[in-house]
This record gives sequence, structure tokens and C-alpha cells, in this order.
Amino acid sequence: MSNELATEICLALGANLGDRAKNLGDAVKLLGEKIRVEKISRWYETAPVGVAGQPPYLNGALRGKTALSATELLAFCLDVEKRLGRQRPAPRWSARPLDIDLIFYGDEIIDLPELQIPHPRYAERDFVLRPLSEIAPEWVCRRRRAVAKH
Repeated sequence: MSNELATEICLALGANLGDRAKNLGDAVKLLGEKIRVEKISRWYETAPVGVAGQPPYLNGALRGKTALSATELLAFCLDVEKRLGRQRPAPRWSARPLDIDLIFYGDEIIDLPELQIPHPRYAERDFVLRPLSEIAPEWVCRRRRAVAKH
């Protein structure tokens, strides 16, 4: 992948079913098929959001570069989730072996029914901000939301 064609991206990853750490590690390996992974945060254990009674999550973030378009990257992330056991459709915020959210795609602002970038709720979620601040503290999107040390 050439640097001229590569867009810098940030993904948030989470898992709360099965061997969470293995699921996340396997996801990083599979994501490496189409993303040049540059930084990975530590994994943080967090409480689930939205539905009570679930196991805790392990959450983290990945920073890298890809030649995929934003919609191609979304499709690839959904495929990685499926390959690691996630079943869709499922109730919103239900437990899952893997969740991948596309947080940033370069400096682009995208508002499609299936894809919003920056992710519309990233700035409200400590389980996203904490790992992102570890790997991308200087990242600022065109909406001027900085991922600062949290």
C-alpha cells in the first residue's frame, strides 16, 4: 500500500462475549489484511452501555492507514466482525464477541444512512476516548473535536 493512496483512520474495538482478549487480538490480525496498523491502544475493561446484565467489555482503539474508501472500510469491518462470530441483526447494544466502529477516516465528514464519520457518539464515550487519547491525542477532525488526553 503506497502512502499516497493511504488514508489515516481510527477504529474503536470492543468485545464482551467469549475470550474477549483473543477476539480483539484476532480482529487486529484480520484488520491487518487491508489496514496498515500503526498503533494499538491497551485494552480497557468497561461496563456495557445501553443494556443491563451483560458481561463487561474490553475496549481499545486502532490507528492505521488504508487504501479502502470509507464505505469499503465499513464493509470490511463488518466482514471481520462476522468472521469472528458476530451475528446481525441483533438488538441494539446487545452483547457481542466483537464490535468495530469507524471513528475517523482522514479529515472527512461523512453523513450516509449506514455511515457517519466522525462517529456521532465518540466524544460522549469514555470507552472510546480513553483508548483513542492513548494512540491519537493530537487528532482533530474538521468539526474541531479534539481527542485530547482524557
